[in-house]
Amino acid sequence: MEFSDVVRRRRMIRHYSDKPLAPEAVERILASALRAPSAGFSQGWAFLALTDPADRARFWPFVPTRVEQTPTMQDAPLVVVPLAHKAAYLERYAEPDKGWEDRAEARWPAPYWYIDTGMAALMMLLSAVDEGLDACFFGVMPEQLEPFRAEFGVPGEYAPIGGITVGYRSDDVPPQGARIAERRRGPDEVVHRGHWGLHN
Repeated sequence: MEFSDVVRRRRMIRHYSDKPLAPEAVERILASALRAPSAGFSQGWAFLALTDPADRARFWPFVPTRVEQTPTMQDAPLVVVPLAHKAAYLERYAEPDKGWEDRAEARWPAPYWYIDTGMAALMMLLSAVDEGLDACFFGVMPEQLEPFRAEFGVPGEYAPIGGITVGYRSDDVPPQGARIAERRRGPDEVVHRGHWGLHN
């Protein structure tokens, strides 16, 4: 698929069939996350991949709103939880070629451990489309994070940034509402050219 088609087709799909995924497609989607950029090549991320139905069933209680609002999300045959590892960045930038010996978080202009893990998540979303599949990124509420970690044995220093479902869209996916198209902001609203407020 042409890259422009992948970008154009990408949307958050919340209704899936239970059609299984080819294992090689799953592996390509997961591997694509490793091609995301990371500050200092810190690679401060990890990915919990849930393909076994029993493991996926253990996950869904931690996102009760998603289950309540869109129960067919549970039919997605792949769930991935991207995890950000801040310590990897603080340690990497204390190395001699970077020189921030004190590992101070305050030195960072933005929390790149979250930014980079988010970019890795986007790589998986785009790769799913390239495989002829659909995907959705969604949040895990703060009160669910510690119970989630306990259930899946995730170390405390790894921060879940959300979840990703991947699968084949259900035949009865509702069409994208006209309101979405009306709300989509164009470049002339969000791109400032040369100075804030200049759009042309």
